[in-house]
Amino acid sequence: MLRHAHLLAASLCTAAVLGAPQAPAAEHIPAYITKAVEDPARPAEDKQRDAERKPAETIKFAGIKPGDRVLELVPSKGYFTRLFSKVVGPKGHVYAISPPRRPNAPADAPDPAAATKAIAAEPGYSNITAESRSPASFASGESQPVDVVWTSQNYHDFHNVPNLDINAFNKAVFDALKPGGLYIVLDHAAASGSGARDTSTLHRIDPEAVKTEVLAAGFDLAGDSNLLHNPQDDHTLKVVDPSIRGKTDQFILKFRKPTK
Repeated sequence: MLRHAHLLAASLCTAAVLGAPQAPAAEHIPAYITKAVEDPARPAEDKQRDAERKPAETIKFAGIKPGDRVLELVPSKGYFTRLFSKVVGPKGHVYAISPPRRPNAPADAPDPAAATKAIAAEPGYSNITAESRSPASFASGESQPVDVVWTSQNYHDFHNVPNLDINAFNKAVFDALKPGGLYIVLDHAAASGSGARDTSTLHRIDPEAVKTEVLAAGFDLAGDSNLLHNPQDDHTLKVVDPSIRGKTDQFILKFRKPTK
C-alpha cells in the first residue's frame, strides 16, 4: 500500500511538472555576434548604450553574418559600424556612408565621416571603408551589389533633405542590393496614422509610412521586430527630450529584395 502511495505521489509530481508553463528559452545569439559585442576594442561609451540598443538581438534579427557586404547609411559615431566590422569578419566589408559637410557649415565644422574614418584607421578594422556622399547618392557607388543596406535612427531625416525624392532613394537602395539582399530600417516611432508629419519636428516617423514607401520600391516585407518597443513612450516628445532620450519607442523593419 505504501509503495503504491509513493508511486502515485511521484506520478502526480511528474504531471505537475509537465503541465506547468515552461519559461521560454533564452534567444540563441550566434557566437560571431556575441564575440563582436564583447570585443574589448569597443569604447566604454558604446558598451554603456548596449542595454538600451540591444545590439546582439538587433543584429541577429537583421541577419548580418560573416562574409556579408554591408552598406551602412549615416553611421554617425560608428556604434554599429564597429560591430558590423567584427561580425562580417575579414571576408566581409562595411561601407560606412556619411553625408558631406553642409555647404553653409562653418569652416571648422567637423566632417560627418570623421568618426568612422578614424575607426577604419584603427588596427583590426581594415574591412571598413568610410566615405562621404550626398544623400541622393548614398546608396550608389559600390563596385558590386551588397548583402545588406542598414540605416538606424535616420530614415525619418531622409524626408527632411531638400530635393531628395524618397521614392527614388528607396529605389537606389533596391538597386544597390543583390537579389535576396536585405534593407534594414530602424527608427523612432511616431503616432499611428501620422505618416511623415513628425519627421522634422519630433524626428519620428510612423512605421506604416515606412512600409508603404519601401514596398513601393519593389521590396517584400521580411519581418518586423518589437525588440526596442517602449510602451511608456506616447510619441509626443522630441527624441532628444531629456525625459525620453535613449528610451524612445523604436521599430525595426526588415525588407528583402526579391530573388526574381
